[in-house]
Amino acid sequence: MKINSAEFVISNSDVAKCPNDKLPEYAFIGRSNVGKSSLINMLTQRKSLAKTSGKPGKTQLINHFLINKNWFLVDLPGYGYARVSKSTKKVFQKFITAYFAKRKQLVCAFVLVDSRHDPQKIDLEFMQWLGEHQIPFCIIFTKADKLSKTKLPVQINNYIHEMMNYWEQMPPYFITSSSSGLGKEEVLAYIDQINQEISTS
Repeated sequence: MKINSAEFVISNSDVAKCPNDKLPEYAFIGRSNVGKSSLINMLTQRKSLAKTSGKPGKTQLINHFLINKNWFLVDLPGYGYARVSKSTKKVFQKFITAYFAKRKQLVCAFVLVDSRHDPQKIDLEFMQWLGEHQIPFCIIFTKADKLSKTKLPVQINNYIHEMMNYWEQMPPYFITSSSSGLGKEEVLAYIDQINQEISTS
């Protein structure tokens, strides 16, 4: 898939105010500082479509971006950032949960995890929650360029091993780097495949 257009549509904290279009949506979510904004900008080839910041927790709303006029990329707030107040976390959790529970247009969630780190409890619990609510999801391993060619597969295999303690099979996953563009074609091809299946169903 080639992205010819990517435009910001709306930011809000109320699921009822999300676009009324019936277009398929793909939500991107992960712990703060996992490189979500950089990944979104890499996928769309727009340097500042999603706001990047040196301070984790920059995304604090549900952000809809219309891609190629036929699907939405949804940028959701990061979770698990200690410097965000508990009251703010509760607000985030409330509308993130509402989004996943109520948004019928959601086709797939992409859960971003930092490939440099061992499996984190908060990520595993979030994916478990998605599974319990029958929400399809994929894993995107970010910052692959930060690891050596020998260390990267070890980290990925360790993650797969941990996931298999909770799941009968590994969900689809992609290995990416926002700086090198690694994984871009694979992620977009996956989205394109689902979109074609939806259009012909």
